Parts: sequence; structure tokens; C-alpha cells
Amino acid sequence: MPTVSAILSWSHYEELLPYNDINKINYYIMISEKLHLSVRQLREKIKNKEYERLPEKTKYKLITNEEIKVQDIIKNPIIIHNPNDIKVVTEKTLHKLILEDMPSFLKELGSGFAFIDSEYKIKIGSDYHYIDFLLFNIEYNCYIVIELKVTKLKKEHIGQVGVYMNYIDSTIRKPTQDKTIGIIISSKNNKFIMEYCSDPRILSKEYELV
Repeated sequence: MPTVSAILSWSHYEELLPYNDINKINYYIMISEKLHLSVRQLREKIKNKEYERLPEKTKYKLITNEEIKVQDIIKNPIIIHNPNDIKVVTEKTLHKLILEDMPSFLKELGSGFAFIDSEYKIKIGSDYHYIDFLLFNIEYNCYIVIELKVTKLKKEHIGQVGVYMNYIDSTIRKPTQDKTIGIIISSKNNKFIMEYCSDPRILSKEYELV
């Protein structure tokens, strides 16, 4: 049976009535309550198939009321707004599209995400490096390193983001904060490479321009 909420209006439920999947309905009720979604905002999440883009493991955790971690709430693919319908996308273009609508990008990732910096400068040895985006999740009390790739995921991408995560953990993370999470957003996933990635804190997600 779907959860009955005293917070939501009948108009919210009207958006959900056409669906038969109780778990899907309960998810949208839960997220509407948690984020105080308007009917229009709820409709947008349904249109963007937010529930369908959740990992299957996360859907199971929601059903069984298991603890949800920040890794569980990241959808796949991640939707990035492309208002000018740009056809040829470079990493610089992708970076710019996200920056131009950062609030939407943060909401797309999930709840509790806050923007810290773009092209966050770090020094490793005598070399400077730039993290595409450094975020912090208030709910899960951890930093998030995001790297953008317009190619298929490669093994060197995992090594790169791993180095950045370790840098953040060793230089700015406080002892009371959880370890840093890394997200590689690429044009195409590579499940074979991810099978051999031993760090569960590194996530590989595809992007979709809309």
C-alpha cells in the first residue's frame, strides 16, 4: 500500500494516481515531503524519470528501510540542461553548462548538496591540478569530487579522481567528516573497468543533455 501523507495535497496524489508501482509512488511521496516539492516540481521529477534512474540497490534499500548513503542517491544518467541545444560537447562546454545552472545540477544529484568551487586548485608535489567541481553534502557530511569526461570511462580517470579524493581527505577533511566521495561523469560508462575498481567511494555515472 502507498504511504498516506498529511503534508501533500490532493493535487500531488493526482500526479501519482496513474502509476501501479507502489514502490515508485512511495518514493515520490517521500521525496515530496522531504524537499517540500510543489506539484509542478513533483511533475518535473516524474517526467525526468528520477525513480527509474536510481540504482537497483537503492530501490531495494528504500523498500527494506535500510540506511541510505550518499552514493545511493546519485542517479544514472545525470541530467544536464542544455538550453541552446549544443551538439558538439567538449569538457569545457559541459563544465560551462553545469555552471550556468548549478542549482538544477545540485538538485539533480540529490538532497543536501552544496557548491564549494569550480576548478578547485590543488598542489601535488610541484604540480598544480584542478578539480572540475568540489561539492559538500550537508546531510551526509562529506566532500564530493566531480570530474567531467566527454569520452567513455577509462581506467586512468579512476586513478585521477582517486588521487583528488585522497588529497581532499588528507588536507581539508576534518576528523568529524566522512571520507570524500568521487563521481566521474562521462559520456559512456565502462562496467568492465568498474568491476575492477576496488574503491566503493568512486562512482561512474553517465550524463544526458536535455
